[in-house]
Amino acid sequence: MYIHRPRRRAVSRVAAAAAAVAGLLVTTAATGNAAPPVPSVPEAGAPSGIKTLSSGWTNPWGVNWLPDGSALVNERDTLKVFKVTRAGVRSEVPAEPRIAAPDSGKTLLGLVLSPHWSQDHQIFVYHRADEGNRIARMTFDGSRLTGYTPLVTGIKRGLHDGGRIKFGPDGYLYATTGDADDPRSAQDRNSLNGKILRMTPNGKPAPGNPFGTLVYSYGHRNPEGLTWDNQGRLWETEIGENTHDELNLVEPGMNYGWPTCEGVCSKAGMTDPKHQWHPSKGVPSGLAYADGALYVAALKGRRLWRIPVDATGLGTPVAYYTNGFGRLRDVVKVPGEKALWVLTDKAGKGADRLLRVQLG
Repeated sequence: MYIHRPRRRAVSRVAAAAAAVAGLLVTTAATGNAAPPVPSVPEAGAPSGIKTLSSGWTNPWGVNWLPDGSALVNERDTLKVFKVTRAGVRSEVPAEPRIAAPDSGKTLLGLVLSPHWSQDHQIFVYHRADEGNRIARMTFDGSRLTGYTPLVTGIKRGLHDGGRIKFGPDGYLYATTGDADDPRSAQDRNSLNGKILRMTPNGKPAPGNPFGTLVYSYGHRNPEGLTWDNQGRLWETEIGENTHDELNLVEPGMNYGWPTCEGVCSKAGMTDPKHQWHPSKGVPSGLAYADGALYVAALKGRRLWRIPVDATGLGTPVAYYTNGFGRLRDVVKVPGEKALWVLTDKAGKGADRLLRVQLG
């Protein structure tokens, strides 16, 4: 029987040797060794400066861009949504009816705009509800959220909720779900937990899904980041249990191993990560692609990872701002600019920040 252990108890295990996996590199960071130093001469396009754009936040969780150049930023526990200008000025966007009441144990995780925004003005949200986690749809008229409509229910809730939702280049909605503290669910293809889901904007299985259901990939523990690179490949960050956190290249129908595997295990029928971290340097959440690199916001690792990526594989990960800004929850590319927005996490009530990172 699987027994749940505290998330970050030190465990002595010989880490997998750095090796090429399916043509993509697992670097020395996989062993828990010290992170490579930040180059004295930054690589072209790499972070070159950081500043606080907005303060006074409480556990902000995600950033989504509006066509007018501003963004929607939501707070996880207050369940509040704010419209934020490029200069960092924010105003609250009320939801009618409210998605849930603060201090109810319910949380607001993923939020994303419809790819057909100019026609429908729809917003999609992933949140905790009474019976479990839900994906729902609302309408944003520029000043408030209305028309709450549940699309997917029955996703079990727990400490491992996943919760990131994004539309892919194919126009379908992708969602990460955690195993809800039941590792067996990740291997059960009839369960919505421990999966990456792919659906139409109406919450139905997307055409071409490998099993004819919402399930796109399985064997995930607590996936929290999704992004696509410039070749249209889907990448995902995943929080492991005690020994390894993961960066996965996601393909339809593949089994990513949990709970049999945590990190690289080279077991038949299971897909190894393309990179792994020791938790002290990882616990990855938000994930973005910008200018030839993947950017990973690390929670316990308290740093921003930059990992070059091209058609042949991954370059050497480099850590930026280690311990400089605390836990980092999300990272997104700023449209039309060589810059990123980064959210801090759990700094205290009203103590989190929205940061702007200059690239190049």
